[in-house]
Amino acid sequence: MLKKFTNTKTTFNPNQELGLKQIWNLTFPQILMTIFHFGIGFTDVVVAGRISPDVQAVIGIVTQCQFVLIVIATALANASVASISQAIGARLNLRAIRYTGLSLGLGLVFCLLVLPVAIIFQQTFLNLLHVSDQLMPTTKNFWQIYLLALPAHYLLVLSNAVFRAYKAVYLPLITTFIVFLINAFLDLGFGLGWFGLPAFGANAIAWASLISVFAGAVFNFVMLIKLQLFKSESIASWRWNKAALPYLIKVAIPSAGMQLLWQIGYLVLIGITNALPKNSETAMAGMTAGMRVESMLFMPALAFNLTGAVLIGNCLGAGKKLEAKRVGLKILGLGCGTMSSFAAILWFFVPTIAAFVAPDPAVMQECMNYLKFNILSTPFTVASMILTGLLSGAGATIYPFYANSFSIWCVRLPLAYIMGHIIWKNASGVFFAMLISQMVQSSLCLYIFLFKNWTRFAQRGGNKTT
Repeated sequence: MLKKFTNTKTTFNPNQELGLKQIWNLTFPQILMTIFHFGIGFTDVVVAGRISPDVQAVIGIVTQCQFVLIVIATALANASVASISQAIGARLNLRAIRYTGLSLGLGLVFCLLVLPVAIIFQQTFLNLLHVSDQLMPTTKNFWQIYLLALPAHYLLVLSNAVFRAYKAVYLPLITTFIVFLINAFLDLGFGLGWFGLPAFGANAIAWASLISVFAGAVFNFVMLIKLQLFKSESIASWRWNKAALPYLIKVAIPSAGMQLLWQIGYLVLIGITNALPKNSETAMAGMTAGMRVESMLFMPALAFNLTGAVLIGNCLGAGKKLEAKRVGLKILGLGCGTMSSFAAILWFFVPTIAAFVAPDPAVMQECMNYLKFNILSTPFTVASMILTGLLSGAGATIYPFYANSFSIWCVRLPLAYIMGHIIWKNASGVFFAMLISQMVQSSLCLYIFLFKNWTRFAQRGGNKTT
């Protein structure tokens, strides 16, 4: 059974048209993976809510900070999927193996650069978020523990990307399940005192994250070696790395820029929410709880994003540009249809879900408000996520960079301040701005996919990086 799940001997047949069945078979395990990924954050929020609304607010703040810290790992992961999947499509297996080694090596280097900066400037960073004096001690403690997990987090992100590029999609599923189980046990056991264990409160949530991520990273590293995806041939000569590095960087830099501006934009949005004229802490706690539930809706859409990146890379590696576009439209239609239908059902359960994740009545109302705006945005958010993945698989990350950055910095943030602080003067103004920005972003991405020459960013097979 394990051999079946860890099979990496996947080949791409350029003469076979990819249908909905093949797309779904690759996507479904990744949907399960995203459900467990959602469960990790959901457990943190639920346990934090049982401790206090303040701890719940801290979880939201530190989680966004954590996303900023791993932005380089995410960018390298996107570049790795593009380069490896294109190499597999071109049937250049040695190139794929070497890109694996190069990606992991770059991840280690950048992690060692990011870590000391995050340690030195931690207070400055938290001050920029307008963290209140009441929340500051707990926030700093969480931040410091999360920093300890950063190297393992980098390895986890990059190794999962390698497995996906080889279509070994069950491996990230198994890894995420392991992380989920360990995190849930430690959260509930040492956070709330379940299973007859001592309750340590908020600190247990942070340490649970550290231990579970480390366990997942170790498992992935062992599997990389066992499956010979990381071996002596992965460490290429300086000459090869010098020739291959420009493409990896060309794809990674716009992706990193997009992720960085997107995540910083979210931090600014948190700052806008924290500085609302009234009930700012309640709004922040409700937004934090709502973001976790929202991820239940949008995390499966990420599976279509990931599938699209791999299949587009395969098609372009084989020189099949028209097939790449057809496959992309199939994934877009399947993903938007599936997730919008689920969102329509979820709408009727918003009060029940909000009451579960936010027991405090005031926080529950803000959580309901947040969820309703975001459920309305489902078709637009899902379309943006899938189209971003399709363009990323082609190496055309510069296009999502433009579209996503414009939507958040020129639409979402100015509108959030105007509606939240000047016109409506409450959290609804912030949530309304999020809806409008998603409509703008999805429209831009769709225009790019339909009318721009994004296939030109793919590598050519058989060049000097073979």
